[in-house]
Amino acid sequence: MVRNIKNRARAQRKKMGLLRLLRYRRCRRNTLSLEEGEELQRFDCKQEELKSLEGFQLASKCCQELDTFIEAKPDPFIANFIFFSVNGLGLIPGVVGRFDSSNGFRVPHIGWNALKIKNNSEILDDIGNRHVYFVHSYRAMPKPEGKASKLAKRVIACLDVRTNDNGDLVVTKGDQYDVREHTKENEVRNLGKPVELAGQYYIDGADEVSFLNITGFRDFPLGDLPMLQVLRYTSENVFVPLTVGGGIRDFTDANGRHYTSLEVASEYFRSGADKISIGSDAVYAAEEYLRTGVKTGKSSLEQISRVYGNQAVVVSIDPRRVYLKNPDDVEFKAVRLTNPGPNGEEYAWYQCTVNGGREGRPIGAYELAKAVEELGAGEILLNCIDCDGQGKGFDIDLIKLISDAVSIPVIASSGAGGVEHFSEVFAKTNASAALAAGIFHRKEVPVQSVKEHLSKEGIEVRI
Repeated sequence: MVRNIKNRARAQRKKMGLLRLLRYRRCRRNTLSLEEGEELQRFDCKQEELKSLEGFQLASKCCQELDTFIEAKPDPFIANFIFFSVNGLGLIPGVVGRFDSSNGFRVPHIGWNALKIKNNSEILDDIGNRHVYFVHSYRAMPKPEGKASKLAKRVIACLDVRTNDNGDLVVTKGDQYDVREHTKENEVRNLGKPVELAGQYYIDGADEVSFLNITGFRDFPLGDLPMLQVLRYTSENVFVPLTVGGGIRDFTDANGRHYTSLEVASEYFRSGADKISIGSDAVYAAEEYLRTGVKTGKSSLEQISRVYGNQAVVVSIDPRRVYLKNPDDVEFKAVRLTNPGPNGEEYAWYQCTVNGGREGRPIGAYELAKAVEELGAGEILLNCIDCDGQGKGFDIDLIKLISDAVSIPVIASSGAGGVEHFSEVFAKTNASAALAAGIFHRKEVPVQSVKEHLSKEGIEVRI
């Protein structure tokens, strides 16, 4: 009798310990989660014991009501997690489920969406029919389910930030990644101050602002106080999402202190960033994943995505064209070109680069995009070295290839020279957003002009 009481007490303490751990491991998806492995071993639990906990079930066995309602397979990303299945307050009939990406819907759902207000509410008094920003992979589905408005295409202003030869932090812009003037002085091209430009783009109607720290503090990103201050000052007056990239990786400082990429990203988030962008480090992680087929969980992409959610992680891809006469000449995905190459080549594959485009890697843009999506990227910023700064339009062949291959949002970048290039990329590809830099900095094409043109072309945008 005493032994049974002790056993029940021990089991109850184990359950309470799990509940406390779950309570503090709140993930970005508003579910209480517990990763299998280390934590389970800490409590010396087995799955059979966990199944006995009231209210728990394995995520790979989604609740029957949800399966019946959305007819969806369990989310493989959370198949190794355990979570509570709980009833809501019952004020609105329906369930909460993950967006289905099998029909081409982009998940995470990132961008501006219009609200259709059917009943007056004080919390919506200042919104009217304007667009509001959404970042999520799940949504509430009332019964009967309403029809959602179309997600607006985004126009993003990008600011390449670096110190010039005088030590001043400036916004610059390269031509095929060369940011220096072709003059005797060979100075860094100076197009303005980052905080002021970001504020102006917000006023002009940019849907997001992206900062790319292209050279500063490569050996010690957490010592980059000027860039952190740029984020802090910008976030005080700019109320659209801010993305920052550059230097987000593991590193060791001069004193031998090791910092993880997660620590670096966390400092950026605390300084005002909504999303971080990873470049070279994501390429190395994808190469390793494709070579071994194993997700180690140790890459910057995986670490940051696991803690902050994949909607907070953008992977920046910097490819260049490699022309081919025959697509079978290479092991990577090749495309038939709309415009033949310099020697009449009809095909090309897109070789990924690292270190600001200075080093080519043995991986194609298609293969990289597929890999980083599996590793936890929530969005892809797709550049093209060949088109950068040329003003002749986006690389439609490349953007179509990648946006058709993945279910996460793709941002088209490199090559915009006029408003017609934005409507072209949205009409011919599945890009969710288009980014430009130089034409905005030089005031050749205002952000609002792009928005007005897209609206006239029947493309949903936030005005």
